[in-house]
Amino acid sequence: MVNQKKSFILSSKHGKKSFLSDVRFRANEKRKPVVLFIHGFKGFKDWGYFDLMANHFSQANFVFVKMNLSHNGTTPESPLDFADLEAFGNNNYTIELDDIGLMLDHIVSDSFPVPKVELDANQIFLMGHSRGGGISIIKAAEDSRVKKLITLASVSTLTSVMPNSGIIDKWKQEGVHYIFNTRTKQNMPLYYQLAEDYLANKQRFNVLVCESQLNIPHLIIHGDQDETVPLDSANELAERSSRGELYVIKGGNHVLGGSHPYRGSQLPEHAKLATEKAIKFLGNT
Repeated sequence: MVNQKKSFILSSKHGKKSFLSDVRFRANEKRKPVVLFIHGFKGFKDWGYFDLMANHFSQANFVFVKMNLSHNGTTPESPLDFADLEAFGNNNYTIELDDIGLMLDHIVSDSFPVPKVELDANQIFLMGHSRGGGISIIKAAEDSRVKKLITLASVSTLTSVMPNSGIIDKWKQEGVHYIFNTRTKQNMPLYYQLAEDYLANKQRFNVLVCESQLNIPHLIIHGDQDETVPLDSANELAERSSRGELYVIKGGNHVLGGSHPYRGSQLPEHAKLATEKAIKFLGNT
């Protein structure tokens, strides 16, 4: 049975922004759980080895969905490039949570491009990397359709992916703060509305509080050599979780051995360990 891949476009509730997504599955007329993967900050659904990871899940009898968050800076026409920096600058956490909610609505709808005989819409699992992990924790705490959760190198606070407090006044005064993307050599804008959105919703966006409210199984995967989000973040999440399982990958960095572009035909060693652990945790093999 060969994996099937279908791409589709949805429209955000914010700014009439369209975003590209794809789904993989094995057409065997067996109802399969759905895994929805959320990328991180400066990420996108086709980064590095994410396609290879998706194939592993679909071979293990999951319907695997990868979505570009609507304001991540890519476009349906240029899904591998940050071609819309204006959208990137206008992104915020409310938008990302709404995007995920829109996708969950789509998965359970009649217009989702997978035959009903191939998926179990009552078994939806979230999986997020880095900031996408923190956003996934919040969404899982809010939406009862999410039955299990996996985070990879997740943040434990959303303030860790905002400009540091020392430039807040300047950011507010100038209205924009630029971050340099060392891979693409772009100065990427963050408009002050991001801070306003966070400050107006601090209670909702408290990742650790949301973690403590979760009543579903949560697999917390983190590398002990993560140079971007320290292992302490995973320990904080595990301490707050009532049904959490911490899996530490020795030697694992923030992207678990990956890079973009990724030229390999097999998953990097640490990413493979994470994928195999995740599949076993979800229990559909």
